[in-house]
Amino acid sequence: MSGRGLWLRARARLRRFPALLAGCGEQAAAYGRCVAAAAAGTAELRRDACLEEFRALQDCFARAAKATPK
Repeated sequence: MSGRGLWLRARARLRRFPALLAGCGEQAAAYGRCVAAAAAGTAELRRDACLEEFRALQDCFARAAKATPK
């Protein structure tokens, strides 16, 4: 397996990312709001503070990636 083929496949996956993100706008916005609220003011962002929102976004990406042809 060549290194060139690996990079070509990685680039192809990255090219699909904007379309996947567009399909998960609601989940991405909810996650962004949660992170912004959790880190507001002098508060520090803690691990798993927005775990529920992150999992929803992750699930949406996974569903969208499976649904789109390669």
